[in-house]
Amino acid sequence: GMRMETLEGQLRGALLPKDPFADKNVIVEVRAAAGGQEAALFAGDLFRMYSYYAERMGWKVDIISRNSSDLGGFREIVFEVRGKGAYADLRVPVTEASGRIHTSTATVAVLPEADEVDVLIDDKDLRVDVFMASGHGGQNVQKNATAIRITHLPTGIVAACQDERSQLKNRMKAMAVLRSRLLQIEESKKREEIESSRRAQLGSGERAEKIRTYNFPQDRVTDHRIGLTLHNIPALLAGQIDPVIEALRQNEQAEQLQAMSLSAGGGSG
Repeated sequence: GMRMETLEGQLRGALLPKDPFADKNVIVEVRAAAGGQEAALFAGDLFRMYSYYAERMGWKVDIISRNSSDLGGFREIVFEVRGKGAYADLRVPVTEASGRIHTSTATVAVLPEADEVDVLIDDKDLRVDVFMASGHGGQNVQKNATAIRITHLPTGIVAACQDERSQLKNRMKAMAVLRSRLLQIEESKKREEIESSRRAQLGSGERAEKIRTYNFPQDRVTDHRIGLTLHNIPALLAGQIDPVIEALRQNEQAEQLQAMSLSAGGGSG
């Protein structure tokens, strides 16, 4: 039994088309949506969950920008994850819902980090603003810290970075975020053309669009896309999300295989 299944699983994986971004670093954006302070705390939980997982995988996590809330959560946090396999593992899009006291929602977008060859950006399409970085929680503010905000005029997309001391580094990081967001838009346009039924990656954060629910009182996590239920929220939030990633990966492989056999089948679609 067991040995056969593993072999079959590996063989199946080999048949699937390789994701062109599989080896890229990742930019992850976590935002608190519905639910005020609770949602911001939940966004903080999710940021830590992904960080711990990254740490266990030996990847490097770098915060690019953050908008902290009063109680130690985040209204928004954008960070980069560098390491082999990061995008392949993390790219599963998630709108997370938490059932702590009432429902709070956080949206998570996982973007492949775009190289300059992936997205061509014309300098004259950019507006760059330099401003004073706000201190993180008030203590030891670097008075000379220079934050950078870059606006891509044709699309109105804005990316900012204030976590580095040097203006140049902030600018490089903000450009990385901007490129990844633009690549994301190009890719989703392509995807929309191919399969308009699939929803765009970053959920709107509306309560109806639940993808994963964390029920804290009952220590239960449900992934609504694949009907997976797990317990032990503390372990998951400590970064032990392998079972979720594995189940989603298997589900995705099954879907891709089905799509392949469908397209290989009729021919007269």
